Amino acid sequence: MRRNFHIKRLYSYIIRTFIPLFLMTFAICLFLVLMQFLWKYVEDMVGKGLGLNVLGEMFFYAALNLIPLALPLSILLASLMAFGNMGESLELLAIKSAGIPLLKTMKPLIILIICISIGAFFFQNNALPKIQTKFYSLLLSIRQASPELDIPEGVFYKEIDGYNLYVEKKNRQTGMLYDVLIYDVGSGFQNMAVTVCDSAKMSMTEDKKMLVFTLHSGQQFQNFTQGTQNRSSDFVPYSRENFDTKTMLIPYDANFNRMGEEVIEGNAGSNYLAKDLVQLTVSIDSMKHVLDSVNQIDRNTMQNYSYLRFRNSYPADRKDSIILAAKQAPISVNDPDSLLQSKDLQMQSTIFQSAISKAENNNNEFMFRSMDKTATRRTINRHWIEWHRKFTIPFACLIFFFIGAPLGAIVRKGGLGTPIVISVILFIIYYIVENVGYKMTRDSVWVHWIGMWFSSMVLLPLGIFLTYKAMNDSVIMNPDTYSNFFRKLFFIREKRRYPYKEVVVDYPRYDEIDTLLKELSDEINAYLKNYATLGYRTYWMDGQYDRQLASIKRKEEFVLNQLSNSRNRSELAKAEQFPVLINHLRPFEAGSLPAKIFMYIVPVGFIFKGLSIPFEKRIRKDLLATRRLSKELKEITDHQATIDQKAVALG
Repeated sequence: MRRNFHIKRLYSYIIRTFIPLFLMTFAICLFLVLMQFLWKYVEDMVGKGLGLNVLGEMFFYAALNLIPLALPLSILLASLMAFGNMGESLELLAIKSAGIPLLKTMKPLIILIICISIGAFFFQNNALPKIQTKFYSLLLSIRQASPELDIPEGVFYKEIDGYNLYVEKKNRQTGMLYDVLIYDVGSGFQNMAVTVCDSAKMSMTEDKKMLVFTLHSGQQFQNFTQGTQNRSSDFVPYSRENFDTKTMLIPYDANFNRMGEEVIEGNAGSNYLAKDLVQLTVSIDSMKHVLDSVNQIDRNTMQNYSYLRFRNSYPADRKDSIILAAKQAPISVNDPDSLLQSKDLQMQSTIFQSAISKAENNNNEFMFRSMDKTATRRTINRHWIEWHRKFTIPFACLIFFFIGAPLGAIVRKGGLGTPIVISVILFIIYYIVENVGYKMTRDSVWVHWIGMWFSSMVLLPLGIFLTYKAMNDSVIMNPDTYSNFFRKLFFIREKRRYPYKEVVVDYPRYDEIDTLLKELSDEINAYLKNYATLGYRTYWMDGQYDRQLASIKRKEEFVLNQLSNSRNRSELAKAEQFPVLINHLRPFEAGSLPAKIFMYIVPVGFIFKGLSIPFEKRIRKDLLATRRLSKELKEITDHQATIDQKAVALG
C-alpha cells in the first residue's frame, strides 16, 4: 500500500512550505479580528467585576466565532507569502524551467485548500450554531450584569436602580463615606425619601444581593402623597426622623447571572444563529407558508371590502337594490350618490361615520399585519443570509487562494511587507462588497442569492484573471508596463539615448548599414503608398500592414543598435533623433475571428476605429521622419566610410 501511494518530492516541499505559513498567518489574522471584537465590546465588559473564568470563556467563544472571518484572509496572506518567497528565491523559475507549469505546481495546495474549505463548511454547519448560541447568550448576560460598585466623590451616582447617591468625601483606607445623601426615588418623586448623614459605612450581604449602609448622625425625610388628592397642592405632608445610628438595606444584585441558551434559541429574531442547514431550510419554508397565508388573507379582505363587494357578507334578504340591480345586467343602476342625497342629514352623517369607522379599522388591521409581514420577511432574510454563509465562506477560501498564489508568483516578493499590504487591500475590498450584499439582502433590496454571492461574483473574475496571467508569465506588476501604456495613451514620446563608448568591441559594419537604410526607405515608401489611410475593412481584416510595420521596426532597431557602437558623435546624435515606432490600436489581431465579430458589430467597431485615428497619424508622421533621417544618416555614414577608407590607404 505504501508503494502505491507516493507524494512527489516537489509537492511535499510545497506543502511543507505552505502549512507553517498558513498556521502563522491564521494565528495573526485571528488575533487581529479578536482585537477588533475587543474594541467593539470593551464597554460592555469594563467595570462589571467579571472574573477571569468568564472573560476567558468569552474570548474563547469569540475566537471560535471569528474563525470564518479570519480563514479567508489567512489563506490569502499565506499563499501570497509562499509563492512570493519561491518567486523571490527563483524557485518558481527553476520549476518552470523543468517544464512544470504553474497550475501543476499549485496542485497539492489546491487539494489542501479544497479540504480546508470542506472542513470550513462542516464547521459552520455543525459547530458554529452551538458556538454562536453560547457566545451570544454569554454576551447578553455580560451586558445585563450590574456594574461594579464604585461611588465617586462629589458626583451623584445613579447606577443603582431607584436610588441616587452623593458622597462628598471617601476614606479609602477605612472605607468610611462622609457627608452622604441618599435619594430613594423608587416609588416616584412624589413619594421620594431623602436620607442625610455625616458619615456612613457601606458593605454587602453574603449572597451579594443587598447593599448594607450603616449611617451615623443624620436625618431622613419622606413625603406622603397617597390619599391627599383632595388636599391643597400647597401642602405636602412628610415625616422626619433623626437618628444617631441607622441601618439601611438597598437591593443591588452584584452576582453574575448567566442566561440560558434558550434565550437565543427561543427568540424568533435570533434563533437562526442556532440552526444548521436543514433547520434553516425547514424554518424558511414554514415562514414562507405563514407569509403566503397572511398575504392571501389581505387579498381576500381587500376584495371583500372593495366597492359594492363589502356587502356580500350580508344576508340575502338584506342586500339592497343596488347590488341586486348590478347583478341583473344590463339593467341600468341609478347613481349611488343620488340615493345618498335622498336621505336626511342625520342618516347621511351616520352613513359617513360608519364608512369612516370601517376604513380606519381596515387601515389599522392592514397596518399591523403589514408590520408583522415586514418582521417575518426580515427574519426570512436573516435565515437566508445564514444559509448562504455556510457556502460563501468556504468558496471565498478557494477564491482567495486563486488570487493570492498567482499574485505571489507575479509580484515575487516574500516576507511580511508587500504581502500584508496587498492582502489588507484585497480583504478590505472583499469586506466592503460582502457587507453591501449582506445589507441589500437583509433589507430585501436584492434577491438573497445575488446579495450573498455578490462578493464572490466580484472576486472570482479577478482570481481567474490573475491565474491566467501568472500561467503566462505576465508582467502586470512591472511598473514599466504601465508607464509604457500611459506613454502610448498620451502620446508621450520615448527618447533614445546612445552615449559615447570609450571601449568598443563590435564596430559598425557600414556596408550592411547602407543596404539596410536603403531597404528601410523602400519599405517605408511601400507602406505609405499602400496604407496612407486605413479603411474600416482594412483595419479589421488586413493584417499585412501590421507585418510590414513590424519589419520596418526591426530594420530600424538593427541599424540603430549597430550605430550605437560608433565612435562618431554625429552618428550617435543623428541616431538619437529617430522616433520610436508604436503599434496600431486594436483589441484583436486583424483577420482573426474576434476581429471579424467586432467588425460586424458596427457601433463597437466604429468606436475602436475612431480611437485608432490618432495612432495612425502618429505612425505616418514617424515613418516620414524615419525616412528623412535615414537619408541624412546615410550621408553621414557614407562620409565616415570614405574617411575610414582613406585612413586605411594611408596606413
